[in-house]
Amino acid sequence: MAEFEKVEGSKKDHELRLYAISTCGWCRKTRSFLEDNDVAYEYVYVDLLNGQDQADIVEEVSKLNPDRTFPTMVIDGDEVLIGFKEDAIKEKIL
Repeated sequence: MAEFEKVEGSKKDHELRLYAISTCGWCRKTRSFLEDNDVAYEYVYVDLLNGQDQADIVEEVSKLNPDRTFPTMVIDGDEVLIGFKEDAIKEKIL
């Protein structure tokens, strides 16, 4: 099972899980935005996983986002935001 990296933040009102690619500029912007706003979240770089861990995470992302584009963020286990959408992130978690 793939391990998600946890990022501490003072804002812990929501459970955030970010699926990202290590070389993706929009993924970096999303992470920077969350960190600049001191939001706690967890993330995984899908492209840095190997073998079955990567296959399992890709399958997970496919269920959330059939196009498998990144970043894919899950808020509180059921709401999915695809791409870097600063206004939507602000509305949902800040």
